[in-house]
Amino acid sequence: MKSTYFVLKEQLTNLYLIRRLAEFQLRISNKKNYLGMAWELINPTMQIAVFWFIFGLALRSNKIMEGVPFIYWLIIGISMWFFVNEGVLEGSKSITSKFNQVAKMNFPLSIIPSYVVFSKFYGHIFLLVIVMIVCFIGGYNPSIYTLQLLIYLFYALILTNAIALLASTLSMLIRDIHLILQALMRMVFFVSSILYLPNNEIVMLVMKFNPIYFLAEGYRAAIFHHEWYFISHWHLTLYNIVLVCLVFILGSILHMHFRDRFADFM
Repeated sequence: MKSTYFVLKEQLTNLYLIRRLAEFQLRISNKKNYLGMAWELINPTMQIAVFWFIFGLALRSNKIMEGVPFIYWLIIGISMWFFVNEGVLEGSKSITSKFNQVAKMNFPLSIIPSYVVFSKFYGHIFLLVIVMIVCFIGGYNPSIYTLQLLIYLFYALILTNAIALLASTLSMLIRDIHLILQALMRMVFFVSSILYLPNNEIVMLVMKFNPIYFLAEGYRAAIFHHEWYFISHWHLTLYNIVLVCLVFILGSILHMHFRDRFADFM
């Protein structure tokens, strides 16, 4: 538990540094693009259009999902996925790619994946605002239940950061981890409720063990449905809290155990 406490303290005492580095990371990642930060919106919009055409029009004829037209149902769930997926994949290689820049400094290494993830969080907030405006135009007005979106935003950030911490440490030890993680994230995407809801109870049960299911349904409940999802589905809430704690604890232990030997693995 000392490792967990140390990493958590390092995160909290460097929140300002994380924010500043995240802003810098966001600028340099789009510096060479002609459209700059506009790609933070253009890229997910193009992917949403493809998924809607294939899964919405071609396979489902834009049918109603949980009382909501498929296009609105899709964009709320998938907007969250873009953040989690990019945050995990970029965060997993963050220490490997940036270690040499800070190797000779007294730098808190555990915040490297944190600020990389947080840089993606800015884009997520921007995209989510656009998506909510689209839903508002479609007739889905904000309500008191929309406030619970703050809970799911916070959970998405913490979950992504915890996974990135664990994966970035493992990537220092085994360079193939990033490729393995890419394959796993594709599996996670399709075993979630982002594109469909299965009729098979066993498949649905497996989906509920996927934290992306909790996030996707939570986002939708905040925008479309008049219910406090984290209360009415308290068992899922409890499971996901335990899950993110375990991932963070494991990531902290591995990070602190190998931290002093990162230079050797480079």
